[in-house]
Amino acid sequence: MNAAGDYGGYLIEREVGRGGHAGVYLAHHRSSPDVPVALKVLDESHRSPAEQGRLDREFAFASALKHPHIVAVYRHGPFWLAMQYVDGGKATGLRTLRDRLAALTQIAAALDYAHRRGIVHSDVKPANILIHADFGRAGAVLTDFGAAHAVVEDVWHRARHSETPEVSLPYTAPEILRGKAPSAASDEYALACTAVELFTGAPPFPAQCAADLADAHLRLLPPPLSDMLGPAARAADVVVQRALAKFPARRYESCADFVEELSRALLSHAEPPPKPVET
Repeated sequence: MNAAGDYGGYLIEREVGRGGHAGVYLAHHRSSPDVPVALKVLDESHRSPAEQGRLDREFAFASALKHPHIVAVYRHGPFWLAMQYVDGGKATGLRTLRDRLAALTQIAAALDYAHRRGIVHSDVKPANILIHADFGRAGAVLTDFGAAHAVVEDVWHRARHSETPEVSLPYTAPEILRGKAPSAASDEYALACTAVELFTGAPPFPAQCAADLADAHLRLLPPPLSDMLGPAARAADVVVQRALAKFPARRYESCADFVEELSRALLSHAEPPPKPVET
């Protein structure tokens, strides 16, 4: 574990996750030993001014958003960020169709909430959707606002302060690949890619190399969900194709609209839950 240092009174217990640039640790503050937090700590090899700036932006954006399905952040300092500990793992661990649709509904509401406040997440993907262990009560949480943008500043910020932006290519909208600024519509596209992965086990455009994957986003239609889920899912094919439209104006008006239509399409042919056994 490479996370030695002073983190504002937070004490590390164990590592619970790892990304490309940072580790995430279960921790607690010395004044509140019974209150778990997640402590994100940049790896020593990524402790640059640019990475600290990304961490600062993550804290600024997430702290401006108060929503039950957006991760709460508490404090941050040099190379670290303390935030809500979500104890159930990733949304890919959800087993039922209804639970996965419930998680997507909650994340869509969180994204629309952020969009109404002028904030675009810019990195929606399964790895950034965590679930509570008591999913039926607390649901799913959208995390990692390190790539987020404020719509009103985006052109200025990208022109003066950004190098080539990092993207999660399997979930990247065509307009981003064409050099356009992130938008609510590009978050919707990423959410649709995420939905496909939750239901099929893979994003819509698996490819052997980055160039082929980018070309698929730009030119190819997504494979029908019904190819994997069966003929009963054909109504969902149209919904997903619209959310993955190559041009933003052709997508749904909101993330909630997309997931509502997707839920209607998938649940209309789903098996009803079993009736309780009479005794």
